[in-house]
Amino acid sequence: MKPSPEFVRLPKSFWATVKSVSQQCGYTLRGERAVKVPTVDEIYGAFDDLGLDRKALACEMNGKPLLQMLGDYYQYRAHTLNIEVEPLLMDAAQAKRVFEGLKRKLKPKCPLPMNKQKGTKQAPAYLTGIVNMLIEANCKGHAVDYDPHELTTVTRNGAPLRTLSRRVDGAFPSPINPLAIWEIKEYYYTTTFGSRVADGVYETLLDGMEIEELHISEDVQVLHYLFLDARYTWWDCGKSYLCRIVDMVQMGYVDEVLVGTQVVERLPELVRSWVSSLS
Repeated sequence: MKPSPEFVRLPKSFWATVKSVSQQCGYTLRGERAVKVPTVDEIYGAFDDLGLDRKALACEMNGKPLLQMLGDYYQYRAHTLNIEVEPLLMDAAQAKRVFEGLKRKLKPKCPLPMNKQKGTKQAPAYLTGIVNMLIEANCKGHAVDYDPHELTTVTRNGAPLRTLSRRVDGAFPSPINPLAIWEIKEYYYTTTFGSRVADGVYETLLDGMEIEELHISEDVQVLHYLFLDARYTWWDCGKSYLCRIVDMVQMGYVDEVLVGTQVVERLPELVRSWVSSLS
């Protein structure tokens, strides 16, 4: 999941409208398993319900009326999730097969941590293990911090320039002056979309906003990735949060999101690009 050129560099007012209308119209059709596209009447109705001025929908943005831009974006977001993302999501059994296949093939030395579940649900953290093994296999011996126990810090002239507010799940080559950082959100044994999962989305947003400020103020770029999986959690329960993640990608707060089986195909390419950047 990468940003579409059509919807990058749009003003933050556009994204405020996207979120307000989405909240009012809902993200899915009741009884259906797909992300919805609000109709023109629903968008007008959302403006009326929120006490907003319908005339704003006629204002031009990128050469189109705002109403048309909204419709185009909602179509894009729904297509991205319904057609491209949904088939990529795995359940625990599928993730286990991918994890064990890579483990046999790659014979990794990187950390393969366990999840935080107990009893019968205790198992390897499959997506984390998949990510770690693929990074190790493609980093050409460069240092990788698979589990930073410190805050991400960018320095200048031997002093901290910016320090992010929270620890991330991985950094290349180090959480000090990283080229890339990433977060992993896997919830294979979660039975509801609870506050812990929602908090994970907001954590990604916080990191992205801090990285954006660093880039704008200091002209320093840190690549920011999100890897996520678990069909039941994200698709059956959390489609509205997937919509917000698509919004975050388009707003530039995440450089790329890899979902489920996409990690196996795409992550090696990303790691090789990081290695090339160090040359």
